[in-house]
Amino acid sequence: MLLDKIYYTVHRLDGDYAYLVREDDSAAEEKCVARALLPAELSEGSRLLYEMLEYSLI
Repeated sequence: MLLDKIYYTVHRLDGDYAYLVREDDSAAEEKCVARALLPAELSEGSRLLYEMLEYSLI
């Protein structure tokens, strides 16, 4: 599971946290992630790839 590629969309930003939604599972709950772990250029609606324990913009 750690080596899987997971695609997320930033649903909303709230202070130091971003709330992400999985693109392949619309029924999944939002995932709350500290913005310090995410790319600095992040904005609402951004698409992210989670791979090898890192997030990157796509």
